[in-house]
Amino acid sequence: MDRLTGVTIEAIDLAAWAPQALDVQAVAFGLTPEEVMVRLHIVGRHAQQPGVIALGAVSGGRLVGFGYGMPNRREHWWSTVIEPYLVARGNGGWLDGVFAVTELHVLPEFQGRGVGSALIRTLTGRSGADRSILSAIDAETPARRLYRSLGYQDLARAVHFPNTERRYAVMGADLPLVQRAPANSR
Repeated sequence: MDRLTGVTIEAIDLAAWAPQALDVQAVAFGLTPEEVMVRLHIVGRHAQQPGVIALGAVSGGRLVGFGYGMPNRREHWWSTVIEPYLVARGNGGWLDGVFAVTELHVLPEFQGRGVGSALIRTLTGRSGADRSILSAIDAETPARRLYRSLGYQDLARAVHFPNTERRYAVMGADLPLVQRAPANSR
């Protein structure tokens, strides 16, 4: 964890830290001010969900990354959207008894330093679940490479969420997450 020098991973109160977290997400994910306002309300609702776990990556008193998740429930909006895609691929069972990583974002200047890996490993490690599920943009991004390196595999691709043109992949992994060597280095 030498690459994390100067960054600490700590539990945060998601509702209290939501504005700072969304500032990070806006930069890391390219959100407009309007999208931030919509997501602020969503994060507020998520903060009240049973079993939610939220972590911040803090450097010099500043939030430089965050992640949160919760036990997945089929009646959650996200689950209702991804269910048909998972079922079509024979992966419908991934909606039950899993920890859903809802958001994970790191400021660009802190990416590639192990912050995202530390966040997701700590988050899923505290979940008490045997498996984890998440969605990510369906492209070869640094985030997708990180998730694969930790054992996540594609469960469904080309998933369409309402109100976005981007396509997503749903990925799942057994827990605990284990750092794996990239496929091209084997």
